[in-house]
Amino acid sequence: MKLPALQDGDALREVGAASIALIGAGPTSIYTLQALLARAAGPLSITIFEEQARAGLGTPYRPGWNDPAMLANIASIELPPVGMTLVEWLARQAPERLAGYNIDPDGIDERTFYPRVVLGHYLRDRFEALVAEGRAAGHAIDVRVRSRVTDIAAEGDGLCLSVQPRGGPAYQARFGQLVIATGHEWPEEPEVRPGYFASPWPASALKRIPAGPVGIRGTSLSAIDAAVALAVHHGAFVIAAGEDAGEPAPGESASAEDQALHWKPQAGGAALHITMMSRKGLMPEADFFCPIPHEPLTIFTEEAVQGLIEAGETGLLDRTYGLFEEQLRLVDPDYADKIGRDSSVEAFGERYFAERLAADPFAWAQANLDEARKNFETGTTVPWRYAILRAHEVFARIVPHLDEADHARFSEHLQPIFTDNYATVPHASIERLLALHRAGALTILAVGDDARLDTHSDASGATMSFDGHQHHFPAFIDATGQRPLEAAAFPFQTLLDQGVVQDAGEIGAGYRGIVIDDDFRPVSEQPVARRIHLLSLPFILGRHPFIQGLTSCHEMGEAVGAQLADRAAMATAAP
Repeated sequence: MKLPALQDGDALREVGAASIALIGAGPTSIYTLQALLARAAGPLSITIFEEQARAGLGTPYRPGWNDPAMLANIASIELPPVGMTLVEWLARQAPERLAGYNIDPDGIDERTFYPRVVLGHYLRDRFEALVAEGRAAGHAIDVRVRSRVTDIAAEGDGLCLSVQPRGGPAYQARFGQLVIATGHEWPEEPEVRPGYFASPWPASALKRIPAGPVGIRGTSLSAIDAAVALAVHHGAFVIAAGEDAGEPAPGESASAEDQALHWKPQAGGAALHITMMSRKGLMPEADFFCPIPHEPLTIFTEEAVQGLIEAGETGLLDRTYGLFEEQLRLVDPDYADKIGRDSSVEAFGERYFAERLAADPFAWAQANLDEARKNFETGTTVPWRYAILRAHEVFARIVPHLDEADHARFSEHLQPIFTDNYATVPHASIERLLALHRAGALTILAVGDDARLDTHSDASGATMSFDGHQHHFPAFIDATGQRPLEAAAFPFQTLLDQGVVQDAGEIGAGYRGIVIDDDFRPVSEQPVARRIHLLSLPFILGRHPFIQGLTSCHEMGEAVGAQLADRAAMATAAP
């Protein structure tokens, strides 16, 4: 049955390159809109569909979905500005608003990590300013909240969106260009069966978990977020000298040398015991000091790697790794010697983690935190850490060109290294885990590669089995983060049926997800595919394994926004 067209003065969108729809109003769409408006040569008609009641927040930063104690792992100095930087925005806020965030106006700093909800409010405020500026410049910008796009179909040279507003009649609207930026895929209700939470979000749901044994799958920032949410629900983090408790620790305030952060359970909270589990049983390392903006590498450059790609896929991974090893040896010969001269992809993957695996995870975390703090105080950069950080973006270029066997080697041996390196966490996050451990409320276990998770028993929660033992938890949270999704999970079925979007595996690509080109457009014989940009993380994560984070949202948005503006300008100029 044909859905009704837009009513009540909402004209059916004319199909043309200047008629643009954005599905999702999170960070990726915000950066896309910013780039689009900055480059627009003439008036544009832009409609932004957002399923939530408020546009501009983004799931990782939305209040309610995130506890105020959860810290973002990006500081203002790294955050691509939306009109103004985060610290500039904070400096403009009223003292009472900053007090609500537990932020000292005199302590605002570009390298400080603030709560996720603070970034959410910043993004929302800047999104609203961006929309207002665009309208003032003559663009027609329509923001439709509480509106879920239920399907998309190619119709001639345009795209027809089926839209279901919350509490209103469904309708259809046609556009000439489309950006799909629906973000993370998490269930609205994370407790998918009694005691088993398929994700840590919304964090408000975790308040149902009573003090007692809790299992968390994962040890990354997502898992830390879950542990912190439980800890602040059943107790408080306090700065104490010896046994004397002080005031609750605000935000990311570091302890003085003669003080330590402690977790103090509230009445009935002492029974809380969290067990975090991952394959290696390692905590993430503390954020390390490095120059920002980033300094380019001298040997392992995009141009050099592009030359390796053009030489063919045979041996591409090993040739690329060899060039990376040259760069590592140039900047830090001592560390390169530890890895071994002319080592292999497999050897590097093993030796990178070897010392940490041999140490107690909490002892290592304390030593690493001490080192990171000292380096921030002295402005010292550890060369090998910085080289790996810069190299992961260059390495990402080869991923779409790897054959299936080398893609598997990359995923198993190199990707964990790069992820570990760039996914360092705020110092306060490490402090909190150490405080929970000192209080006897946190254990970390390595479960290896063959662990099995049973979520379907009659008992609540879940059972993790490894090394011949079973560990049952009456409450269990899966906090392993977003995984790549195959095309079968794509929410817009008609585009699949029409062959406009295709499963990467079905056409022989070596990764999971939807196959896209270098411009984030679906690879298809259907010409209308050139009018679509797919920026939804779960479906492109297989091809772009390092795209998570606000800097990636900015990079994608900048590239796609410029393309949209150029295409609209060409269409307008055409006779």
